[in-house]
Amino acid sequence: MRKARSTRRARKPLTPAELEMMNVIWRIGPCTVAQVLEELRPHRELAYTSVSTIVRILEQKGYVTSAKAGRGHVYQAAVSKAAYQQMSLDNLLANVFDGEPSMLVQRLLDSKALTSEELAQIKALLRRKG
Repeated sequence: MRKARSTRRARKPLTPAELEMMNVIWRIGPCTVAQVLEELRPHRELAYTSVSTIVRILEQKGYVTSAKAGRGHVYQAAVSKAAYQQMSLDNLLANVFDGEPSMLVQRLLDSKALTSEELAQIKALLRRKG
């Protein structure tokens, strides 16, 4: 496989369709377009060419790498899901919440009915963070 590009460099955000493909690649690991298509089938019917085009766009954006395997390619995530989550959160925080983490947390608490278990997990995370 080609060497993954650095996750520190700014990447274009993923579209909903690209994120759907990345979630499959993150979940199943190195895979072919046919394997991505098979994973999507229970939920969505897409043409092979559509999936292939989106995966190639992901490679151009630096989110996946590919290696030749027979007549096709095997694709692998070049950015971990945790790294993408962090990039997305940083972008959201900077552009929507004016860089104020407390505003983000306040909106989360105001807008979602959290279960007592979720609240307990959040409190435990805050205690650990100190």
